[in-house]
Amino acid sequence: MAELNPLTMTIELLGGLALFLYGMEKMTDGLKAAAGKQMNVLLAKLTGNAFLGAITGALVTAVIQSSSVTTVLVVGFVSAGIMTLVQSVGVIFGANVGTTVTAQIVAFNTTALAYPLIAIGFFMSFVLKQGVARHYGAMLMGLGLIFYGMAVMGTAMSPLRTHEGFAELLQSLQNPVLGMLAGAVFTALVQSSSATIGLSVVMATQGLLSLPAGIAILFGAKIGTGITAILAAIGKPQDAKRAAAVHVLFNVLGAVIWLPFIAQLAGLAEMISPVAAHLQGVERLAEEVPRQIANAATIWATANTLFFLPFAALFATMAVKLIPERAVEERAIIRPMYLDDALIQVPSMALERARMELGHMAELTEGMLAKVRSALEARDLSELSQQHDQIVVLREAVLAYLQHVGRAELSDAEADEHARLVAASGEIENMSAAISRELAPLAQTLKEANTTPSRETTDLLERLFQTIQQSAHSALQALVEMDERAAQAVVASRDAILELTSAFHRQQAVHLAGDEPDRLLRLRVQLEILDRLRRLYSVAEHMAISVLPRSVLVGELSA
Repeated sequence: MAELNPLTMTIELLGGLALFLYGMEKMTDGLKAAAGKQMNVLLAKLTGNAFLGAITGALVTAVIQSSSVTTVLVVGFVSAGIMTLVQSVGVIFGANVGTTVTAQIVAFNTTALAYPLIAIGFFMSFVLKQGVARHYGAMLMGLGLIFYGMAVMGTAMSPLRTHEGFAELLQSLQNPVLGMLAGAVFTALVQSSSATIGLSVVMATQGLLSLPAGIAILFGAKIGTGITAILAAIGKPQDAKRAAAVHVLFNVLGAVIWLPFIAQLAGLAEMISPVAAHLQGVERLAEEVPRQIANAATIWATANTLFFLPFAALFATMAVKLIPERAVEERAIIRPMYLDDALIQVPSMALERARMELGHMAELTEGMLAKVRSALEARDLSELSQQHDQIVVLREAVLAYLQHVGRAELSDAEADEHARLVAASGEIENMSAAISRELAPLAQTLKEANTTPSRETTDLLERLFQTIQQSAHSALQALVEMDERAAQAVVASRDAILELTSAFHRQQAVHLAGDEPDRLLRLRVQLEILDRLRRLYSVAEHMAISVLPRSVLVGELSA
C-alpha cells in the first residue's frame, strides 16, 4: 500500500472542488446571460397549470442550471400576480428534476474534453467579445473547468482505493441515515448540491462508493439545498419564504418516503444503466456506479414530481400555514413591487424587472391623471402631490437597482436597454411632476377666483383633457413597452390638440366681447388651465418622441 500524504491530497481535493464550483458558477452565469430572457418569457407563458409548470420548471432549470434562479423568478411572478402559488409549486417541483442534468453531465468520463472546452470557451469569451457568443464561451469554459476539477479531485482521491481506514469510513455510509447526514452537511457547507453529487460521482469513478451509499448521499444533498433555500429567503417577502418552504417539503418528504426503498431505487437505476461485464471488482464499480447514481437522481426527482403534483394545492396550503401573512407596519410611503436583488447577476432578467417597475410607476401616474378632475372640483390637489412623492421614491429605487445592474458585464443590447430604462424613469417622473406641480397651483387659483366657466367652455376643456389624458396613457405605454404605434398616436394627436385650442380661443374671444362683469378674471383662469393642460401634452409628446426612430419621427413631423 502506497503511503498517503494527507496534506497534499487535501490541497488537491480542495483545489479540484474549487475549480468545480467556479466552473459551475461560470457555466451558470453564461447560460443565464445567453438564455435568461427567453427562459423568463417561457416561465411566464407556460405555467397554466401545475403539470405544465413542472415541465417548464424542469426545462428552464436544465437550461440555466440553477434551481435558485428559477425559484426567484417564480417568486417574482407570484408577487406580481402573473402566477398563482399552486402553479409555482409545480415549477419548483420541476426545477428539482432540471438540476439532475448536472449529475448526468458529470457522470460521463469527460477528462479528455476539459482542455478543449476551456480553450474554446476562453477564445469565445476573450477574443470574440461580441454578442451572445461570449456568454456561450463562458458556459463552455465553465463546463471545461467542471470536468477539469473532477479530474483533479479524482487524482487526489485515487490513493484512497487501497486505504483500509477510508474503506471502513465509506462502509459506514452504507447506513442510509449516515449517508444522508453526510450529504446534507457537505451541501450546507459548500452551498451546492451539484458539488456534493459531483464529488459522489468522482468517488464512484475511483471505485470508492457503492450505489446505495451514493443514493443516500444524494438524498442528503437535496435536503441540504433546503438549508440554502431557507438562508436565501431570510429577509425576503412572504412569497419567497413560501417557495423555500415548498422546496424543503418536497426534498425532505421525497427523501423520507424513499429511504426504505433505496435498494429498489438502486435496482431500477442498475436496470437502465450500462453494464461493464468485462470488468471486475473496483474497476467495474468505477465504470458503472457514476452513471447509476446520475440515473437514480433523475428517477428519484421525476418520480417525486409525478407523485406530488396532484397534491400541489396541498403543498401551497401547507406553505401558507407555515409562513402566514403578517401585519407589518408600513413606514415607507411606497415600496418597489418587482425589483429583486437576487436577479442583479442575471442582467437580462434584472432589466426586465426594472422595466416592470417602470410599468408600476406608469400605473401610478395614470392614477394621478384619473384623479385630476375630481381634485380640481374639490379645489384640493394635495393627494396628487403625495402620489408624486411615491413616484420619486420608486424612481430612486429603480436608479439604484440599475446602477448595480450596470456593474455587470452587459451585452450591447443590454447596455442600450439599460440606458433606455434610466432615461425612461426620468420621463415618467417628469410626467408625474407635470401633473402635480403644473396642475396643483390651479386648485389655489380656482379657489381664489371663485368663478365658474360657461357650459361651452367646460365642454371644450373636458374634450381637451380627455385627449391629453389618452395621449399621456399612450406615451407611458410607448415608453414602458417600447410601443412605436402608441408613440405615433401621441404625436398624431397634436392636430386635435391644436384644433381644440383654436376653438377655445375663438370661444373666449366671443365671451370677452360680452358684458359679464367677471369676464376678465374668468378668461385669465381659463387661459391658465389651457396653458397647463398643453404643458402636460408637451411632456407626453416628448416621451413619445424619445421612443420613435428618427426616420419615423421625421415622417410624422413633416406630415
